[in-house]
Amino acid sequence: MDAFYPSQVWKYCPYCGSQKMEWKGGTHCMCCGNCKQRFFINASAAVAALIENEKGELIFTRRKNDPAKNMLDLPGGFIDLGETAEEAVRRELKEELNVDIDDLNYFGSFPNRYLYDGIVYFTLDMVFRCRVNNLSTLQAGDDVGDYVFIAPKNIIPEEIGLDSIRSIAQMIKLKEDPPKQKKEDTV
Repeated sequence: MDAFYPSQVWKYCPYCGSQKMEWKGGTHCMCCGNCKQRFFINASAAVAALIENEKGELIFTRRKNDPAKNMLDLPGGFIDLGETAEEAVRRELKEELNVDIDDLNYFGSFPNRYLYDGIVYFTLDMVFRCRVNNLSTLQAGDDVGDYVFIAPKNIIPEEIGLDSIRSIAQMIKLKEDPPKQKKEDTV
């Protein structure tokens, strides 16, 4: 299946119904050539959680649905309207893994392209390090098929389905196992 950007599939103005939709302002704005109404296409907000067990292994989920069905992912998902990123992390972890967060700290943000039903959506994934004291309630739910704990040094980026999550995992792996420095010859 071909992938299309929103500008390629948005053909009618939602205000006046005109087919004179034009892409303006680089990659973030469409304008109706008839009524001049402007529509901005921005990144959707999403969250991901980094959770370690007592061995220092990270929990990864296995995606139950497309995109990237059966590939590894971090627990998380889209932020609902009116919800904070912190609330979204707590909700998503309860829905996906049946766990409650004791503490969370912001880790960083990562842009992503999310291919769904042939259309590319742009997301900004906000990542949090989360502490969960009780992992005994872990249970795959919602859109998670399964979960697995993986030591950072054993992460295989090719098994991760989404670009942003792969970037996060590679960053964590590099922190755990930094590249070897070459010894400089001394004279």
